[in-house]
Amino acid sequence: MEDANQTEMIHFHFRPFSKLSEVQMLIFVAFLIMYLVSISGNFSISIIIWIHHSLHTPMYFFLANLAALEICYSSTIAPLTLASILSPERTIISLPGCGTQMFFFIFLGSADCILLALMAYDRFVAICHPLHYTHIMSRRLCAQMTLGSLVLGFTLAVQLTVLIFRLPFCSSKEISLFYCDVLPVMRLACADTRVHEATLFVVGVTVLTIPFLLIILSYVFIVAAILKICSAEGRHKAFSTCSSHLTVVLLQYGCGSLIYLCPSSRYSPERGQVVSVVYTFITPVLNPLIYSMRNRELKDALKRAMMRFLLPQT
Repeated sequence: MEDANQTEMIHFHFRPFSKLSEVQMLIFVAFLIMYLVSISGNFSISIIIWIHHSLHTPMYFFLANLAALEICYSSTIAPLTLASILSPERTIISLPGCGTQMFFFIFLGSADCILLALMAYDRFVAICHPLHYTHIMSRRLCAQMTLGSLVLGFTLAVQLTVLIFRLPFCSSKEISLFYCDVLPVMRLACADTRVHEATLFVVGVTVLTIPFLLIILSYVFIVAAILKICSAEGRHKAFSTCSSHLTVVLLQYGCGSLIYLCPSSRYSPERGQVVSVVYTFITPVLNPLIYSMRNRELKDALKRAMMRFLLPQT
């Protein structure tokens, strides 16, 4: 009972971006715009893929799931961040609330990274084995692979969150970030965290290093197959299909590696703040823009949908 009461009394607050209210308001407006653009962009991609039967292919199935994950991922962080910036007092979050936010952040972020690796495999099969593509990438396999990414992300999130929040937290403290991330919260514990840091590194390797190596291996075979294409138009089409995915991969894995694959002793709250803004606010905005601008079929579908909306048939 005493431990339960102590747990209920512990709470955290987030470090403000600036002590100047004017700067805080500018940051609030910028983050709000990015959040709304991210939600609307990813939602539009999901709806367009759903209503256009020509886009009911494995590539767009994975893309629609990625967009849905981005919506949930952004909504895990952005609303509370916006509230903490707008509030004149620093937003307080309870220990269970912080654990809940961390769980969904790890769960959705891990599933996102794994799904990007699955998309690379889809491109590998499409370009290197085009005659067997429909047979290999069946609807059942695509659904199983997507479900597998969610299950693996869920499992890792449960294990890591439970492990971290079993640590003793001595009192209410300031998290050196704008949400409950793993390293800033771990640094507030009043205990030895070396085992927890090692576990975080293993999770980072599982979610970032292994999928990234599989993506690189896939693209080695993809590039080799593209170079064998005789026509320049065919090579250009194949490269353009993969370029948008590669851009998103570099953004997602690059930011994640800077935080979770570096030694915890070299972790800098200032660098963590900047990198976290990139992959929690900027990347979810760029993903739908990158895919819609670099993908002709999706771009044409978006144009047709906008024309129907703006010029409805009478």
